[in-house]
Amino acid sequence: MSVSISNLESQPFLKGMSTRHLELLVEDSLPAEFHAGDHILHEGGAANRFYLILEGRVEVESSAQDSEPVSIQTLGPGDMLGCSWLFPPYSWRFDARATTHTKALCFYGTRLRKLCEENHDLGYELMKRVSEVVVKRLQSVRLKLVDHNKNLQPLE
Repeated sequence: MSVSISNLESQPFLKGMSTRHLELLVEDSLPAEFHAGDHILHEGGAANRFYLILEGRVEVESSAQDSEPVSIQTLGPGDMLGCSWLFPPYSWRFDARATTHTKALCFYGTRLRKLCEENHDLGYELMKRVSEVVVKRLQSVRLKLVDHNKNLQPLE
C-alpha cells in the first residue's frame, strides 16, 4: 500500500488540513504494520517518527523500575501515536506496544520538524493537533492517578 492524499484526508488527526499541507505530509509517510506484542516505542528512545493508527490496538504504557508497566491509554483506529518527535529533547516519554495486529501510517518526525521550520503554517497546524493529543494523554494519566489513589488502603 502506498500512502495517498486521500489516505491522509480520512484521518481524524488531519481532518480539515489544507491540501498543500497534506501534500507535504504524504512525502514523509509510509505504511507500517505491527504484530500483537510488538514494541513500537521505547521510553527514552529517540523520538523520530509518529503514527496514525488505521487498524488494531496499541497500549501506551509507563514503566517504573522493578514493576509491571502501567497502562496509560489504549489507542485504536483514528488515533495518533508518538507526540515526542515535536518536542525537545526528542525522546519517547512512554512505551507503546501493539496488542493486536496493527496497521498504521508512519511519518518521519525528523524531516517534518525541518519542514515545520521552513513552513510555519504547517508547523502551527501540526503543533495545534499534537498539543490536543498531549492534553488528552495528560488527562488520561491524571484519571489513572486518581483511580489509583482511590484504591490505596490507608496505613494503620
